Amino acid sequence: MEVGEINRQYAAGERNFREIDLMGKDLKGVNFSDANFSRANLENANLSGAILTGINLREVKLSGADLTNANLTDANLIGTDITKANLTEANLTGANLRGSMAKEVNLSKANLIGANLTEANMTEANLHGANLTEASMIRINLIKAVLSWSTLKAVNLTNALLSEAFLERANLTQAILSGASLNGANLNAADLRQVIMIGSNLSDASLQKANLRVANISWSTLRGANLTGANLYRAKLNWSNLSGAILLEAVLIDANIDRANLRDADMRKVIMPDGTTHD
Repeated sequence: MEVGEINRQYAAGERNFREIDLMGKDLKGVNFSDANFSRANLENANLSGAILTGINLREVKLSGADLTNANLTDANLIGTDITKANLTEANLTGANLRGSMAKEVNLSKANLIGANLTEANMTEANLHGANLTEASMIRINLIKAVLSWSTLKAVNLTNALLSEAFLERANLTQAILSGASLNGANLNAADLRQVIMIGSNLSDASLQKANLRVANISWSTLRGANLTGANLYRAKLNWSNLSGAILLEAVLIDANIDRANLRDADMRKVIMPDGTTHD
């Protein structure tokens, strides 16, 4: 079906375009709000600037598609393939991307406030500067993903995979990261105030100058992590493994380090829980 015919049908009130093949078509700026395109083929299609609010794109093929500046507010993208698609500055507020295949997708500066990304595969995705406030990201795969300068306030990243992810200067205040894998991740200068990351894996992670005030990192692994200059004021580190970690000039005032393993940790110039400076 040609694009002109689809536009005519939509204008006439048709909303069911299920399983339609629009691979590689130019759909720039179209308005398909509330339409049903489930299981359609939109691979490599141009949907830049499209208005797709409330659209059903469940299990749609959108790999390689251009969705820059598209409006996908409250869209259904459950199980959708957006591998290597370009969604730069797209609006996905409240969208459901649960279980989507999103490897190497470009979501830089996208709006994903309140979105559902649970169990999505976003390996090596680009989310630089994206806003993910209060998003659900349980068991998401973000291995080697770029999330630098992104806003992740109050997100739920329980059991998420973030190994070797780039999160420098990201805002993760009040986020839930319990059981998350962050081994080798870059969290330099990240804002982690009041995060809950009980039982998380931060082995070999870089947290230089990170703000971890009042964070709960108990029962976690920080073996070999670099916490140089980190702020751990009133943080909970009880029962955590910090063996071989670098805590040079870190602030641990009023922190709970009961039963923490600090064997071979670099504690030079650390301000201890009682306010004294470690030699």
